[in-house]
Amino acid sequence: MPYITTTDGTEIYYTEQGTGQPVLLSHGWPLSSDAWQVELKLLADAGYRAIAHDRRGHGRSSKTYQGNDMDTYAKDLAELVEALDLKDLVVVGHSTGGGEVVRYAAQYGKGRVVKVITAGAVPPVMLKSDTNPEGTPIEALDDIRNGVLTDRSQFYKDLAEAFFGANREGSKVSQGAKDDFWRQGMLVNLAAAYDCVKAFSETDFTDDLKALDVPILIAQGDDDQIVPIAAAAKKSIELVKNGRLEVYPGAPHGIYGDYQKALDTDILKFIAE
Repeated sequence: MPYITTTDGTEIYYTEQGTGQPVLLSHGWPLSSDAWQVELKLLADAGYRAIAHDRRGHGRSSKTYQGNDMDTYAKDLAELVEALDLKDLVVVGHSTGGGEVVRYAAQYGKGRVVKVITAGAVPPVMLKSDTNPEGTPIEALDDIRNGVLTDRSQFYKDLAEAFFGANREGSKVSQGAKDDFWRQGMLVNLAAAYDCVKAFSETDFTDDLKALDVPILIAQGDDDQIVPIAAAAKKSIELVKNGRLEVYPGAPHGIYGDYQKALDTDILKFIAE
């Protein structure tokens, strides 16, 4: 299996399919590059070199105790891009991965990144505060940490319901999709899963969004129960220089079903422009 070893000795797994302009996909918490299987094939079929990695601590990458923070995630991504010498690069990130690619593009992507795409992404900042009243209360985030620490297996099974909107009337999400969410979640070592909650919820990406000088597509479902759209996409679009906002009515946080088909169509269209 293909890996790179970062300067701090962490092994980062990645997978790639196809040839052409590179498109690098960054997954959400607590998932892995497996979350992008459909997009890897669609992008490769469309003539792109599609690449997805497992964040440190996740999937097949090293089970890290240290470095489970957004600055290190972005640095890992930069080292992967440099190792593969990717240029004319499009970066795509879902949820936590959206924060990762925004920070990477803003701080390391000059001369390499030409477009950014986020879906259900955590920027500008997820945590509720006096200046971000639409955000997620610290108590809810503490509940996530407690769930991971107490019984992560059951917690991931429960989380899959809201993640995919399976708790909404008329939901068509399959048991298989929920099972795969659980499977990927169980690959994350506990320390990395626990620490990543702080990374995705408390990191402030405001300056990164303002610094981006390439086109960015900001996509999100308006029934996202994990990352509140009012604190995320609707604020991010106001901070970027060259952004486009796409809101998907009734769509959840998880990329699945009709939402996945519509999002993938928009991703391919945006890259081709």
